[in-house]
Formats: sequence, C-alpha cells, structure tokens
Amino acid sequence: EGMALPQRILLPSEEICMDWQQRERPGAGLCNLGSTCYINVILQCLTYTPPLANYLLSRDHSQLCHQQGFCMMCVMEAHVRKVLRSSANVIWPRAVVRDLKFIGEEFEPDMAGDAYEFLRCALEAMQRACLSGSSNVDISSQTTTIIHQIFGGFLKSRVTCLRCQAVSDSYKAFLHILLDIKAPSSLTTALEDFVTPKKLNGKYCLKCSKCEKKVTSSKKVTVHRVPKVFTVCLERAADHTGKKISKIVEYPEYLDLRPYMSDTAGEPLLYSLYALVVHSGDTCLDGHFFCYTKASNGLWYKMDDESVDNCGIHAVLRQQAYLLFYAR
Repeated sequence: EGMALPQRILLPSEEICMDWQQRERPGAGLCNLGSTCYINVILQCLTYTPPLANYLLSRDHSQLCHQQGFCMMCVMEAHVRKVLRSSANVIWPRAVVRDLKFIGEEFEPDMAGDAYEFLRCALEAMQRACLSGSSNVDISSQTTTIIHQIFGGFLKSRVTCLRCQAVSDSYKAFLHILLDIKAPSSLTTALEDFVTPKKLNGKYCLKCSKCEKKVTSSKKVTVHRVPKVFTVCLERAADHTGKKISKIVEYPEYLDLRPYMSDTAGEPLLYSLYALVVHSGDTCLDGHFFCYTKASNGLWYKMDDESVDNCGIHAVLRQQAYLLFYAR
C-alpha cells in the first residue's frame, strides 16, 4: 500500500484482547493534588481502555522491563493495578505527579494543564518505554508496540496537481486526531470536513514533481488504516488567546469510520464510545476537567477527581465533550 513493512513485530496484534478479561465494579477515584484534574481525567480514561488495562494487569511489561529510572509503562501498570485492584475508594496518583517532568517538560505539579496535551505526552512516554531496550528499530516496526497497536492508525494524504492531475500519496501514523469544530455541530460533520479535499494555493502551493514548479493543488486526507481505539480531540481553543468554543457538538454512542476511509466501500467499521473528557470553564486557560468512563461491568460513571458516580448514557451523550474515546 506504499507503506514499508515492519522488519520486526514488537507485539503480535493477536495478543491484544479488546474485551475486559474480568468484569468488576469501577475502581477508585483520584485525589486532586493541587491542579491535577487534567492528569486525573486522562489516567481514568486510559485505565478504562480495555485492551490497555488487560495488558497492564497481566504485568507482561514489568516482568521484562530493564529500563533504568523512569518508565511510563511501569508507572501506568502500577497505577492501573492500584485503581482497579485495591479496595480503596480514593487513590493518590503520586507516582505520576512526582515524575511529571519525564512525561512532558511543560508540566508542573502545581500548575493547571491541558488534558489533550497530557494525553499526547502520556502516550508518547508509554511508546518510548515500549521501545527502550530495542535498539535500531525501523519506523514501521515502531508502530507494532502495544501503544501503536491499540491507539495507532495511519492517515493517507493525497496531493493532486490541478494543472497536470499528477497524484502523490504519503502516509503518516497517528495516535489521536484533532478536529476543527468552528463550523461543525456534530462529530460526523467534523469528520466529513476533515476528509474533504482542501485547495492549496498562494503561499501554500506545493512543487509538482511532473510540472517541476510550484502549482495550485488539492490535498485530501483520509483514514487509511483504522486504530483499535479511535481517540478524538474536539479543538475548543478558538485562537491563541485562550478563547473557548463552548458549543455542544453532538457525538454518537456508536460511530462508523467507513465513510472517512481511503476506501469507503466495504463493511461498516463500527466503534463504541467508552470514555470522554469534559472541560468546564469560560476559557481554555482555566476551569476544571472531569470525565465519564464505562467500567468493565458495562455501566457508565462520572469521574470527577475523588468522586465516582453511576450515571446513564443519556447524561453521557449530552456533554460539552473535549476528548472522545471509541473502541472497535
């Protein structure tokens, strides 16, 4: 498909189990250690990501880990075990907060942060941990870690020269997708906008290999290979001032990704919502984060730092969502 095959498979995809291996009540709430609600929501959403939780609860990583010093996979393994296995109602996520600087240099324990940025850095830190001890791993093989096998997909970018119609394709791995919601009022219209061809002209002109000069072209981005878990950020920052887009953007409990694929023919690719993050506040620079997650017992819970409260799907689907997590 124009993409290089991996030279090594770091984790066979058949070892990933998408269903909870044990069904139990929800785990503990998380203490807010000052301004850490943005960390707590991501820790909870990752804890209730079934294939990741199954893997971390198996202790497969820590049994083979030779990492000296900080290892995000070992930290997450200990955290998930503590939240789901201990009888405590509230857990202090001290290990994560203590080692924040290893997850992302921009984070400070006593300063507010952004949940999407923390998710991005946490996934990258887990990816680095999966690659430690594996030297000279080619780019394609790097997408065979547990993290890429769960959250990773590929985007295809097709640029068409509007002068000679020459086409060039490129592929890029992703772990999450950022969607513009300035105009769209639903997740599906935002995804339609995402895959609609964009005209590149003026300063955005690209050089055509056939015409051998900069020309007006059209660029279409599509989902080429789907992830097992599809993670979306609805971009609520209106601009760099921190102004927030506070409108409700509708999102379904079940999502079909087929219409946004490079190949739109074929069976539906159905995903089911299992977690979402909400930001409450007037601007993106302040406010509070809380989340909703579906526990292994199939029931939904609102998780707001220390509190974990049962709720129905109707409440879940009426939120001003910021991050959405869908599983195949």
